Amino acid sequence: MRVRAGPSRSRLRPDRENALFATVLDLLREVGYEALTIDAVAARARTSKATLYRRWPGKPQLVVAALRHHKPLSLHDVDTGSLRADLVETARRIGAVAVEDSALMAAMAHAAHTSDELAQAQRDVLMQPETDAINGMLARAVDRGEVAADNPALPYCPQLFVSAVLARPLLEGEHAGAQHLVRYVDAVVLPALGLPPHRSEPRGESS
Repeated sequence: MRVRAGPSRSRLRPDRENALFATVLDLLREVGYEALTIDAVAARARTSKATLYRRWPGKPQLVVAALRHHKPLSLHDVDTGSLRADLVETARRIGAVAVEDSALMAAMAHAAHTSDELAQAQRDVLMQPETDAINGMLARAVDRGEVAADNPALPYCPQLFVSAVLARPLLEGEHAGAQHLVRYVDAVVLPALGLPPHRSEPRGESS
């Protein structure tokens, strides 16, 4: 007797998924994370709650998936053979994302302090893949002899990027754009890793 397979996870067409994620972000901007509900998303997106729950266990996972879709960032293909070049490309990619919808990202960071589940979802989906990529760049630099394996700053490099992105709007009222982060790499990150500072040349990116 053939055993019938269990129900497959429902998938949305790409256009429907794009519209759903846009709805999630619109509601986030309107009411904030705490007040956003799956019911409201389903109603505005004209879909069923059952469809949403078949794809995402709950609100944190749905919201983080929408954010990831809205701000695609991947660092895993960054491998130039030079640590500075890797970090500069990382800075440019992060900076390009950081200048878009920074208020939404700040709100999500605040919401994560009140929801352990949301914080974990953000770490798993948004932060950990890029943290792993940066750590991979550093490991390759150690293998090439660019950085000492016992340099105490190595574990903190991913945090340096996150801190720069979050701190500049608070301290200066400006986005941490690509050009700013490249200067930050040259003036702060490289010396922390035991490398000489580098004078960045302006290239017309967002400051």
